[in-house]
Amino acid sequence: MSHSLTEVFANGNPYLESLGVEVLQYGDGKATMALLLRPEFMNSWEVAQGGISMTLMDVAMGLAARTAIPDAKSSATVDMSTSFLLPAGKAGETIVAKGIAYHRSTTMCFCEAGLWNGDKLVAKAMGTFKAIKRIDIAKKLTHES
Repeated sequence: MSHSLTEVFANGNPYLESLGVEVLQYGDGKATMALLLRPEFMNSWEVAQGGISMTLMDVAMGLAARTAIPDAKSSATVDMSTSFLLPAGKAGETIVAKGIAYHRSTTMCFCEAGLWNGDKLVAKAMGTFKAIKRIDIAKKLTHES
């Protein structure tokens, strides 16, 4: 079952919307995201830029973490490591990130994600996420000079 970004992100997510990310699965400590690779996502070798791959895996793990911790409204990435196994893909192909929460405490969640292009695993990631229990947390984030 597909989920809209506005359903998953109460305050929206302009970045993911601009990329065209689709949420395919969301719940029970799991999340699956898909992205159609566009020409502007390619690097100088004409394959997907690594940051696109990392973004998709980061969000898949973050959503998995959010659904694994009761009362979490969002999550924040504390740490993420990524291994690139193969080029993620070329323009016109679709990549899919599958995130899963494998351990949690009351405020932290440990996750992993795989990035797939068809039946090929092209990248892996592990991450630690902090549960955010207040949706208005952005109001507290200020930068002082």
